Amino acid sequence: MADAPKSAERAKAIDIGAELLASVREMKAGAKARVHNREILQFAHARLASGLSQAAFAALLGVSVRTLQDWEQGRRKPSAAAVTLYKIAERRPEVLRELAA
Repeated sequence: MADAPKSAERAKAIDIGAELLASVREMKAGAKARVHNREILQFAHARLASGLSQAAFAALLGVSVRTLQDWEQGRRKPSAAAVTLYKIAERRPEVLRELAA
């Protein structure tokens, strides 16, 4: 339980009650919700353009869904061959849909 002291320190630094109260006041005042926009990486954009699920797209590429997720979220870099397939998917999504059928 080495994390317990750290958690207690964080809890002291962040007043959850005050944060919740401020949020309720914002809602009552009609303040707009906070919006978080995430950049869609090129690889995820290509898959979305093809209309394929992560599982179907990963199967076409011959990789695991986890590997595909790592590429799409920028945690890992794909091989040169995979990048080429992504470029095809981005420019000609119908080709991948045809292959998946």
